[in-house]
Amino acid sequence: MINLSFFPSRPIALYMARLFITRSLAMLAALVVVLMTLDLLGNSGDILAVPGNGDAELWRYVGLRVPQLINRFLPFSVLLGALITLVGLNQNSEIVSMKAAGISAHQIIAPLILTAALFAAAHFAFNERIVTRANAAFDVWEAADWGPVPEGSNVQSNVAVVRGDDLIFVRQVSGHGDSVRLTGVTVYEREGGTMRRIVTAEQGQRVPGGWRLSPVTLFNVDTGQQGRMAALTFGPDIRPDQFTLARVDPDEQSFGTLRQSISELRAVNRPVESLEANLWRKIASPMSSILMPLLGAVAAFGLARSGQVLVRAVIGMALGFAYFVADNFALAMGNFGAYPPFLAAWGPFLLFFLVGETVLIRTEE
Repeated sequence: MINLSFFPSRPIALYMARLFITRSLAMLAALVVVLMTLDLLGNSGDILAVPGNGDAELWRYVGLRVPQLINRFLPFSVLLGALITLVGLNQNSEIVSMKAAGISAHQIIAPLILTAALFAAAHFAFNERIVTRANAAFDVWEAADWGPVPEGSNVQSNVAVVRGDDLIFVRQVSGHGDSVRLTGVTVYEREGGTMRRIVTAEQGQRVPGGWRLSPVTLFNVDTGQQGRMAALTFGPDIRPDQFTLARVDPDEQSFGTLRQSISELRAVNRPVESLEANLWRKIASPMSSILMPLLGAVAAFGLARSGQVLVRAVIGMALGFAYFVADNFALAMGNFGAYPPFLAAWGPFLLFFLVGETVLIRTEE
C-alpha cells in the first residue's frame, strides 16, 4: 500500500522538527557570538576614541550589530542545522528505518521544510520590525563617527543631490517636508564642468525663497581665497523631497515603507528598478530558509557504512553556498538593471528549488 500522506507520523515529525530547531538555533548563536566578538574587537577602539563614549556605547554597538548578523546568517544557520540533523539521522540508521517503514524521501524532509517555513516567517517579521530600524540607527551613528547623533525623525546620512552643474553633499538629513534639516552641507558650484566655488555650512533649513545655510565658509577656486559668512540662502528651486528621496536605502526601510518610497520616486520619474528588486528580495531572502533542508537533503540518504556521509554533507553545503552566491549575483545584476526586478529576486530561489528537487529524486532512486 502506498503512503500518500505528505508528512510521516506525528511523533516522527515532532522529533525531527525538534532536532532541526535546536541545531539551527545553536549554529546561529555560535556564528553570531564569534562574528560579533571579532567585529567588536575591530571597532571598539574607534568607538572609545570619541570623548564621552564608554561601555554604554559598546553595548549600543552590539545591540545594533547583532540584529544585522542574525538577519544575514539565519538562512546559513538553517542550512547547517539541516545538515547536522540529517547526517545524525543517517549515521544512527534512523533514515533507513523510516524508509523501511514505507516513508518516502519527501516525507522525511517535509517536517524540516515546514519548520524552515516557520523560520522564514520569523525572519521576515524580525527584519521588518527590528533589522530595518537597527540598520538606520547604525548608519546614522557611523556617519557621525560614533559621536552624538542629532535628534530628528527620518534621519538619513551621506545624501547627494545634483542641481544643474552643481553638486550638493549633505552628511545628515532629518525631518520631512518643510521641516527638513540639513547637517554638514557642502555645495560644489560648477560652470561647464569646471569647479568655481565650494560652499560649506554646518547646518541648513528650509526658508521662504530657498535654503538658509549657516555658518558658511566660501572658497573661491579661481583666486584661492576663503571667506566666511553668517548665513547664505541658495537653491530656491530645490524641493525638500530631493533631499529625503535622494538616498533610499532598502535595508533601512520596511516592506510597506519601501513600496511607498518607490511610488514617490516613480511619481517624479526617478528610476526604481533596483529598489523593486530589493523590495521583492525582502520576501525572497527569508524564503531561502525553506530551500535549505531541500539542498541539504543529499546528506540524508545513502548508507552510512559506505563512508560517503561526509562527502554528501559537503555536497549539501556546496549547494547552499552556491545558492547564496547566485542570490547575491542576481541582486547585483538587478541593481545594475541587467535583470528584471522579479527575476533578480526570485530567479535563484526557483532555480535552486528545481536543483534541490532533482538531487532529492536522483538520490532517492
